[in-house]
Amino acid sequence: MSKIIKKEINKLNKKENKLINKKRNKIIKNRLDPISEKIEEKIPEKLRSTLESAFYNGFKLVFQKGSKYIEKLYDKDKIQLDHDINNYSLNKRITRKSLKLMDSQGKKTKLINSTISTIEGGGLGILGIGLPDIPLFIGMILKTVYEIALSYGFDYESDDEKIYILNLINVALSSEEEKLIYSEKINRIENDIIFGGDLNSSLDLEIKNTSKVLSNTLLIAKFIQGIPIIGVVGSVSNYQVISKVSKYASIRYKKRYLNKNLR
Repeated sequence: MSKIIKKEINKLNKKENKLINKKRNKIIKNRLDPISEKIEEKIPEKLRSTLESAFYNGFKLVFQKGSKYIEKLYDKDKIQLDHDINNYSLNKRITRKSLKLMDSQGKKTKLINSTISTIEGGGLGILGIGLPDIPLFIGMILKTVYEIALSYGFDYESDDEKIYILNLINVALSSEEEKLIYSEKINRIENDIIFGGDLNSSLDLEIKNTSKVLSNTLLIAKFIQGIPIIGVVGSVSNYQVISKVSKYASIRYKKRYLNKNLR
């Protein structure tokens, strides 16, 4: 393995470990958690189940019918062509510059999709709880991951890859304790994909798990978003979700690419 590639993989491992093991600031945690708990106590159980169900149905809809519509929002052929060119260049001569070229599409994707999600979240949030925007929001999350996957040469159509993507989202958005659990799980899933093993899970079950993670992540924000005066909170939470998912997706797909093609 090239020294440059080995160094890059080590750097990505450090970034991932920092993200997974990141501890919340104690002062912020001590001040915000009691407030969050008070808000959660006021959230009706019906809203919890409604939001979780909305995410579940949203994922089902987007996975079943949405890919062709999501792909209209970006040039899939161009991203694949850019990857092929960058991949050829990198295989021919491994340099830091060629590695940066491989990253350029993912960085552009993160910026554009985070901005769009902020506008979408704020606009629909002002109208109320905004359940109809959930499939759109899921579409934006998946669009972000799909573009990053393509930029590193990975397709996303198979059920195995969809399960991988769902668990990628889980790692990015889950709580401190759950991050470690989902991190170990996504490592197993990746190994099974590489070596053709049985993932031992159904897509439907994984959609349910991710729907729960997403609904927990946005529950307080969406509850506040239901109050028209502060509906803009939704745009902030949407931006944070896209940002976290895109950051982790970039790390994982780049590591997969380097390990797969450049050993």
